[in-house]
Amino acid sequence: MTAILTLNNVSKRYGSNTMALQDMNFSVKEGEFVSIIGPSGAGKSTLLRCINRMIEASSGEIIFDGVDILKLGKKSLRKVRATIGMVFQHYNLVTRLSVIENVLHGRLGYKSTLAGAFGLYSEEEKKQAVHILGLLGLEDQVYKRCDQLSGGQKQRVGIARALIQNPRMLLCDEPIASLDPNSAKIIMDHLKNISSTLGITCIVNLHQVDVALKYSDRIIGINKGKKVYDGPPKEITEDIVRNIYGSEVKNLIL
Repeated sequence: MTAILTLNNVSKRYGSNTMALQDMNFSVKEGEFVSIIGPSGAGKSTLLRCINRMIEASSGEIIFDGVDILKLGKKSLRKVRATIGMVFQHYNLVTRLSVIENVLHGRLGYKSTLAGAFGLYSEEEKKQAVHILGLLGLEDQVYKRCDQLSGGQKQRVGIARALIQNPRMLLCDEPIASLDPNSAKIIMDHLKNISSTLGITCIVNLHQVDVALKYSDRIIGINKGKKVYDGPPKEITEDIVRNIYGSEVKNLIL
C-alpha cells in the first residue's frame, strides 16, 4: 500500500534554543490508524499542526499525496487542507449555532469567501451532513444548539465536521483527553470504524497507552521532540513505555 504521508527530517524550532520537534522521519500508509503517544510537552500537538501547516515547520519535507505541503502557496494549501480533517481536544465548535450548522462549516474549504460568509450550502451538502450525523449516532441532535450537548456529543460533531470535508486523512489532537471513559470509548470506536470502513488515514495523538494499544495499527512514541519508537502495538514492552514517558511512566497503566 502506498504512503499517503511522508515526513523527512521535519524539525520545529522556537527561538534560538527550543527544539519542539527534531528530525522527525516516518511514513503513513493510506487507511492506516496511527497513534502518537508521549508525555505532556513531547511535541505531539506541534507535530500534528505542522502536518497541516497550522504551525510552520522550521525545516524538512512533509509530503502529502505526492506534494510537499511546506512549499505550497496560500491557494494550493487551502485546497490540500480541504482534504485533511482536523479533530480538536476542545472541539472548536461555535456553541451558539446548531449541530448541523457546525458540521456544514467543514465545507468552507470548498466555498468562495462570499458563499461561506452567507452560509450558502446546497441541499446535497445538508443531506450529507444529516447522513454523517446519523452514522455517529446524533440523528436526534441535528437542530440542537451545540451548547446543549455533552462533551462526547460535541466531539462527535467535531468528527462529523471533519468527515463532511471528504478527507483523505484525519488528524485528531487528543480527541478523548476531556472525556469520561465511556464517551472516550465511543469516540475511539467511531474513529477506528471510519478508518477501517471508509479507508481514511487516521493519525491520533493520545496520552493513554492502553487506548493506543487497543486501537492502533501502529504506534509512534515521541519524547522531547524526538521519535523514540515506531512499530506495532504488540511489540511495545514496559521498557519501551518507560523510554517514551520517562518520569511520567508511574501514572500510566499497561
